[in-house]
Amino acid sequence: MSNQQVMDSDCMTLTRFVLAEQKKVPTATGELTQLLNSIQTAVKAISSAVRKAGIANLYGIAGSTNVQGEEVKKLDVLSNELFVNMLKSSFTTCLLVSEEDEKAIVVETERQGKYMVCFDPLDGSSNIDCLASIGSIFAIYKKADGASPPSTKDVLKAGSEVVAAGYCLYGSATMMVLSFGQGVNGFMLDPAIGEFVLTERNMRVPEKGKIYSINEGYTYLWDEAIKEYVRQKKDPAYGKPYGARYVGSMVADVHRTLKYGGIFMYPATKDAPKGKLRLMYEAIPMSYLMEQAGGMASNGSKRILDIVPEQIHQRTPVFLGSKNDVEDLLALIKKHGN
Repeated sequence: MSNQQVMDSDCMTLTRFVLAEQKKVPTATGELTQLLNSIQTAVKAISSAVRKAGIANLYGIAGSTNVQGEEVKKLDVLSNELFVNMLKSSFTTCLLVSEEDEKAIVVETERQGKYMVCFDPLDGSSNIDCLASIGSIFAIYKKADGASPPSTKDVLKAGSEVVAAGYCLYGSATMMVLSFGQGVNGFMLDPAIGEFVLTERNMRVPEKGKIYSINEGYTYLWDEAIKEYVRQKKDPAYGKPYGARYVGSMVADVHRTLKYGGIFMYPATKDAPKGKLRLMYEAIPMSYLMEQAGGMASNGSKRILDIVPEQIHQRTPVFLGSKNDVEDLLALIKKHGN
């Protein structure tokens, strides 16, 4: 038996997978395939930068703040530029919404395509310096047919109109999780060949989990329903207590919830009555993926994918994960009349 590593000469790469999906749609033009290729290039470059952030001195403050008033890291700036440049040069997009830019970016007319992309180029960037997991999140929409030039109002659509969504997690390995509306698939970046390879086909979130995920430092700011729910999760009188897990990077927390089940919560608080997570490039793509995997996502009173955004940086409370766990929480919220 040779010690030489066996290479799969017929592996399912992300590019190959997307091309196969494209073939299933007779009317497909290949634009979405091109668009996803450009996102792949951006996240491969970000992954490379994240891995050598310390060596290349890419971390630290860039000396400016984003529209949310948060300190922008150098990696944030680089990641945003990579996303914007790759998406523009794919000739498939007409409008881009980024967490880092105050206004929607209209792509130059000669480079325009039919898709609009909302993205958080580097989610959890406050975790860069302590080497915790960070990620990128995106949602893709199609512009309504018509001769009118693209504008912000075109992208203010409910999440139910998403064409595709995904995230990339830069953790112990780099993984892309993606859905076109026919389930969720996971692709691991193989650094040896520089390709994302299908490693998790048709990911499903368990009906019920054993983990709750919330920042308990804000307990004093929560509504009574959230306090009671978390109290129950720790009390043996309500069954075996749940484990508590909270990374503070949405991508890492949602990825774990998708894999192991349970519930991820970022409620409204007295300090942030509308919640803190952004609807269009955090809550909607993650809710879309969770639903595609058989889970649930709500803002406490409404399905997140039914919310029509009024502005691009709108915030929302988020409760997502295993169907039974989210339903239990919603029943408590209803009981308390929140």
